[in-house]
Amino acid sequence: MDDATSQQGSETEAAARRARFGALPEPVRVEDMVEERAVGVPDPARTAYNQDEWMVRYCL
Repeated sequence: MDDATSQQGSETEAAARRARFGALPEPVRVEDMVEERAVGVPDPARTAYNQDEWMVRYCL
C-alpha cells in the first residue's frame, strides 16, 4: 500500500466521519426539559375540614 492510497483512504474515512458525527445536536433549554401538570383534580371534600365536626358527631 503506497502513501497515495493510504491518504485517499483516510480522507474518505474522515469525510464519512464528518458526515455522520460532524455537528453536535442543538442544546436543549431547561424550560423544555421540565413539564408541570396537576397530579389530579382537586377534591373539595378532602380539603373542607371543620375542626368542630368531631364534637357534633361524638358528643351529641
